[in-house]
Amino acid sequence: MRRLVYYIAASLDGYIAGPNAEFDFYPVSDQMAAWINERYPETLPTHIRKLVGLQDAPNKVFDTLVMGRGTYEPALDVPTTSPYAHLRQYVVSSTLTIDDPTVRVEAGDPIELIRRLKAEDTGMDIYLCGGGRLAAALLPEIDEIILKSYPVVAGAGIPVFSGQFRPTLFTPTQRRSFDNGTQVTWLTRA
Repeated sequence: MRRLVYYIAASLDGYIAGPNAEFDFYPVSDQMAAWINERYPETLPTHIRKLVGLQDAPNKVFDTLVMGRGTYEPALDVPTTSPYAHLRQYVVSSTLTIDDPTVRVEAGDPIELIRRLKAEDTGMDIYLCGGGRLAAALLPEIDEIILKSYPVVAGAGIPVFSGQFRPTLFTPTQRRSFDNGTQVTWLTRA
């Protein structure tokens, strides 16, 4: 069965982006960028993959992406309507319309969408790209969290999970540190 994996970057105080969806405050290092390019190339948007020479790189972990409207909309500034053309893309929104056959808008229950995707006979894992409200809504279906914890305090912004109080235990299974002070932790549902 396919798994839903929340692969996300966060500040020390638990924000995935600033109040205006900015994320340029995360310290970047060549070592970490090379690791992401090698291990999770499909998590890079298509226009970035072209810039770093990964346009033809095969998907290694994910073949499907699910994101909320707030995560999708910055792609329109690139400009593109298909920010992850190398993946099947779903945008969960009850108000958005997208005129691109490679991006599916799901206005219904996101839990049902994930259950449908998980039940498919074949395929790789499902990449939950964000944001915090969608992650909170999908918490019962998240099988793994890959948390890139950057050594910076944001102070305010979009939280990793933004929803109801619902304590859910995950077990750390692996951790890796990088030269920029970032730690990546893999956590599976307990």
